[in-house]
Amino acid sequence: MSPAVPQDRVVVRTIVSLKLRLLSNALRRNPRSRVVFILGSVLGLGFATLTALGLSLLHGRPGAGDAAVMLATAQAIGWAALPLFLFSTDESSDPTRLTMLPLRPGPLLRGTLLASLIGPGPVIALVLMTGAAIAASTGAASAATAVLGVPLTVVALVVLSRSVAAGNARMLSSRRGKDFAVLGGLLFAMLIQLGNLASQSVFNRSGSHGRLDLSPLKPFAAVLRWVPPVSSIDAIRSAGDGSYAVALAQLALTAGLLVLLLRWWRGSLQQMMVTADASTLITVKGVGRSRTAGLLPEGRIGAVMQRHLRYAWREPRAKAAVFTGIGMALVFSVLSVVQGWASVYVVAIAGVMLGLQMVNLFGMDGSAFWMVASTLTTRAQARAELVGRALAVLSYAVPVSLVLGVGLAAANDDWGNLAPALGVTFGLLGTGIGLGAVLSVLAPYAMPADSNPMRSAAPGQSGLVLLNGFGSMIGVALLNLPLGGVLGWLLVSHGPSWVVLPIGLCYGAAVAALGVALAAPRLLSRLPEILNTAIER
Repeated sequence: MSPAVPQDRVVVRTIVSLKLRLLSNALRRNPRSRVVFILGSVLGLGFATLTALGLSLLHGRPGAGDAAVMLATAQAIGWAALPLFLFSTDESSDPTRLTMLPLRPGPLLRGTLLASLIGPGPVIALVLMTGAAIAASTGAASAATAVLGVPLTVVALVVLSRSVAAGNARMLSSRRGKDFAVLGGLLFAMLIQLGNLASQSVFNRSGSHGRLDLSPLKPFAAVLRWVPPVSSIDAIRSAGDGSYAVALAQLALTAGLLVLLLRWWRGSLQQMMVTADASTLITVKGVGRSRTAGLLPEGRIGAVMQRHLRYAWREPRAKAAVFTGIGMALVFSVLSVVQGWASVYVVAIAGVMLGLQMVNLFGMDGSAFWMVASTLTTRAQARAELVGRALAVLSYAVPVSLVLGVGLAAANDDWGNLAPALGVTFGLLGTGIGLGAVLSVLAPYAMPADSNPMRSAAPGQSGLVLLNGFGSMIGVALLNLPLGGVLGWLLVSHGPSWVVLPIGLCYGAAVAALGVALAAPRLLSRLPEILNTAIER
């Protein structure tokens, strides 16, 4: 036996033991982490078990195999998307942590594969795929195929996730990769909503017939049953139907995909071991004003606007907040049209979500805020700082609100309510900006040291996060009661509802100006406390 073989086994055992140590350290780190890990695992396993039991109850019903195919498809999409969301928070999914060690790609691949099969994620996938197998099986041949198909599918799902992470490791660890994670999160949320719409169509049709009708899934399953790794789950149904050649071909498709993914994974590991990371190379670029700087006001207000907009585009957490607000407004608008409850007043959600981008202005700056704080010596400078940030938020919030409002009015052919809807939206937007300015001064909270867009606050800041979140939402709702009352009175009395547009514009501008006026002197008096909070990590 070659001396390298025992060493390879040691490497594999070491990597597996490292994964076990990571799991044990997560439980021992602090009580909160222990509770979160245990509660998350229990809830995940509980949900998976209930889903598997629900699928098992479909055994023998028409369309049960199609339901199993759709569940396997959802699992494949989820596991492929996991690296986008968990890459920055799961140490075991980052292959760059091991590529600098003097290890050969083969042992590193085997050890990482075995370590990847340890944890609640693969167990949840195994439970779900077992439920899908029970639903799709129709005899002894199906049971025999499931013994091979279920583990093959689970391993393929895990390898799919790890190969995607390894193939895009350097991209995902970069700033642009984190930006892509934000956009991927929004896309994933939209896919979830599409799945929700599909499930509602199934249940609506079932309710009309008095029984569960899975026939809407058939055209989708007819295509997806040949897509690996979903094909190995549908092989269970094929074997039960007596189509042994089809079942064998479906298992072979998943096995072939597994081989290709392992080769891709190994190649990615080897490439990371022998090539330098391009993000570490220093390049010299010209420094100057941006192309849009000429459109901004002169003086401190224009400089603050440019800095805030640059943060919103380049800083992952700031970009995540902005795109989440826009994405939520867009998702609600699209769902309102698709599901039949559309109204042009849905655009008001954009006013709420985008107005609250003013919350925690200085905590988002982090340790860089000390440079800003050193220039704040007068009330006029503090006011200009807040006005510049408010105008930066308005520079993208107003166009987004206008586009969504016009789109909803066109989709519903309800142009008469466009003006009052925009009036309410601008009132909510101005109220959120004014309230956000006050809360940013009175209740700032620190952001985590890393730039992971999925983390919104540093440890120990949960209370302040809740105060900002719920306080701002409740405050915006209460402050806009007068505007809502005016709109309601005009609608009841059949008055000219278009006047809500100028009223909302004036009301929102007045509340925003009042909030900035109240926050400016307190920004100076509380500057040391805000600075300490901003640099706390």
